[in-house]
Amino acid sequence: MTNVRLSPIIRHVPYVSHPVPDYELDPVVHADTPARVRAVLEPTRSQILDLVLERAASVTELARALSRPKSSVAHHVDVLLEAGLVRVVRTRKVRAMEERFYGRVGRTVVIADSQRPADSVHASFLSEAYAEASPDDSLLSTLRHVRIPEAQASEFFDQVVALAEQFTQMERSGDTVYGFVAAVYPTNHPVLPDASSANVAR
Repeated sequence: MTNVRLSPIIRHVPYVSHPVPDYELDPVVHADTPARVRAVLEPTRSQILDLVLERAASVTELARALSRPKSSVAHHVDVLLEAGLVRVVRTRKVRAMEERFYGRVGRTVVIADSQRPADSVHASFLSEAYAEASPDDSLLSTLRHVRIPEAQASEFFDQVVALAEQFTQMERSGDTVYGFVAAVYPTNHPVLPDASSANVAR
């Protein structure tokens, strides 16, 4: 993913009475070292990063949400903290203890393929979405093909990233967590001949 550039295509941003998340964070953080990439690609840590994009959370809250032991979640949080992907955004006193609330460093994590460890599984957001999607009729999807230059495809994806940012900043409500996945990719899809050459062949 790249830095977000707002586009005229996005005409309406829903009113949000409470900012999401409830703390300040940078637009982008780069997973530009093997340690950071490993931290992002691990499934539990990926879920933690998703959860704290809604609001800052303590290890206790994260353990409850993930149905995992606090000791296990605390370890994963420490890995993310050491990798510079989460930070302590606030604390509070609970009895004689200090409870820490963690948030993301950046809203979007940009994964650098050049730093991906050789033994890591290539992250595929499409396969992840397919695995977690409900098999019922609630899946909303569309597929399109268009022949355009690479630069134009990149510009279009910037608009898609901006739309994804809008999606993650929507105020939380309801009982269902929805996913959003998007991809722009080259294919071997058939291409019609140029119109002028087609006329000559008649």
